[in-house]
Amino acid sequence: MKKLPIGLNSLEKIIKGNYIYVDKTKKLYDLLEAGQYFFLSRPRRFGKTLTVDTLKHIFEGNKDLFKGLYIYDKWNWEERFPVIRIDFSGGNFSTKEKFEERAITVLEKNQILLGIECTKKDPSNCFEELILKTYQKYQKPVVVLIDEYDKPILDNIEKPELAEEIRDLLSNFYGVLKGLDEYLRFVLLTGVTKFSKVNLFSKLNNLYDITVNRKFSDICGYTEDDLDKYFSEYLKGADREEIRKWYNGYSWLGEKVYNPFDILLFISNEHQFRPYWFETGSPTFLIKLMKKKKYFIPELEGIEATDSMLGSFDVYTMEIEALLWQTGYLTIRGTKQIGERESYLLGFPNLEVKISLNEFILKQLSNVEPNLYSTSIEKVYNGFVSGDIEAVISVLKSLLSAIPYTNFTKNEIDSYEGYYASVIYSYLASLGVDLIAEDITNKGRIDLTILLPEKAYIIEFKVKNENEDKDPLEQIKEKKYYEKYINKVQEIYLIGITFDKGERNITEYKYERL
Repeated sequence: MKKLPIGLNSLEKIIKGNYIYVDKTKKLYDLLEAGQYFFLSRPRRFGKTLTVDTLKHIFEGNKDLFKGLYIYDKWNWEERFPVIRIDFSGGNFSTKEKFEERAITVLEKNQILLGIECTKKDPSNCFEELILKTYQKYQKPVVVLIDEYDKPILDNIEKPELAEEIRDLLSNFYGVLKGLDEYLRFVLLTGVTKFSKVNLFSKLNNLYDITVNRKFSDICGYTEDDLDKYFSEYLKGADREEIRKWYNGYSWLGEKVYNPFDILLFISNEHQFRPYWFETGSPTFLIKLMKKKKYFIPELEGIEATDSMLGSFDVYTMEIEALLWQTGYLTIRGTKQIGERESYLLGFPNLEVKISLNEFILKQLSNVEPNLYSTSIEKVYNGFVSGDIEAVISVLKSLLSAIPYTNFTKNEIDSYEGYYASVIYSYLASLGVDLIAEDITNKGRIDLTILLPEKAYIIEFKVKNENEDKDPLEQIKEKKYYEKYINKVQEIYLIGITFDKGERNITEYKYERL
């Protein structure tokens, strides 16, 4: 059996080292036939760097690496092109000077590989000189492959002034491509985000963004067929449906794909289900932004977004939903037609992200002690399975009472109307149960629905208000929210929960079983 290519981004190492290579060359061949200037956004550890490296070997004519692959007998290997590869995946970008140092280092590496010496000392002019001299030396149009183009900005996203400075430097750097069309054969830029004020997107009008594109949706990631073809022996005895729930679900309008990093680590760890991808990065900045904007966490389950929302953002104007989508914590779950416009329905891609992200959000919102969290999870889950509402409420009250007082005084949570529901939602979502926030019925919206086999829990939240004495349980019954689930499950529980800002906890709750 071939070895697992964990952490490998070099096609040559994978092929010569007898590692598994999931053949994506049909997609790359289609890409090469479709145009010359492309942008691709994908989350971290999704195979962008390997995609760039594979294209490099195609253009350099390294035919022997492609034996047995789709492109082998379709590409003209006799025609070779010089390749400039810019890789910003590594490096220190803590100041604009360090960014410039890193950019020059990357350009110098290309000069050595291409046998060219540039005289210009600043990154933008050096980049332009490198392209022109490469064209002159090889008498061939130049291929430019830029990996993680946005990392210098993202590394400073919590320092907007520095991020803006580096963004402007990158704008000038990438803007070089605008005036060199006649010297270029192919350009691909990969990254996580699409910054709107980088010259790349505002001036290079013929750049084709294939991020959300049915034809190229599985250019990165593993499809169901890929698992059958390349990993069936490695997955013998594993529950494929459970694997699908945990690691599949990423969609860019086409076929859903698995996170490749998760699949490789799942096999390597003898079929143990763990949040492998989530553990490699911390969404701390995202959660800080949510707290700052007092984001209502249950809305993560049913976001509607347009192209303009998802397509770009800038250092000072970042939509939380766009960030979550571009970084892989949300994915496209469907589309909705509104007149001539198509909008996207976003949600968690799979159990790994849903459980892990909500657990992380919960800890950030509440500073709940890890021991309290881990010991209470089983109690709450068993309470829902058995219909023991008292046990569930008891744990939720303990959870809220454990939130430090400083959380309220420093973050003005008293004025954060959705705080209590957000904490409870994240806690319940981290159980991995089927939750529906803002569940639509013909009579209105249910705050939260929890679905288990043969059971449905209809929950309505209220924050106690002197001017509003509406009982949340009575609202459920009055609007007959439960009718949606009659004949779908055997047991339906109605739960009304009231929070008190003064007590900072659940002070009233009522429930009924239908």
